[in-house]
Amino acid sequence: WQVGGNRELEAKNYLEKHRIMELLNYLTRALLFSRPEKPREYLISLLEQLRIAKITGVAFPFFMDHSNIVSMFEMMDTSNKGTISFVQYKEGLKTLGLLSEDEVLKDDGHVITLEKFRSEVKKRTEKIWSAF
Repeated sequence: WQVGGNRELEAKNYLEKHRIMELLNYLTRALLFSRPEKPREYLISLLEQLRIAKITGVAFPFFMDHSNIVSMFEMMDTSNKGTISFVQYKEGLKTLGLLSEDEVLKDDGHVITLEKFRSEVKKRTEKIWSAF
């Protein structure tokens, strides 16, 4: 059992170190968001864009453009106040695969504006891609 446990721990550490699960989560969400006719080619294309972005320093491939982020924010902002609650903010990030189950966000008591939500989505997406 000890050997198996060691291998499991090594595998877990490897996946965490290289942020593989985050990448796979992100790719899956991008795939479901876009729903391309040829999913394998789409994923290969995304990974190729990522490789090129890393080499050239050009922006990473991002499946949520500004209008998509605005739409998502507006769906959460049902009262049209221009703000969402902290709980909605967390759920939005989780839905996009940008907040892990065990990550703890601190509620600073401020409402979340579209700009704050958009900025956080962009920052977290860049963080995921920068690991690769």
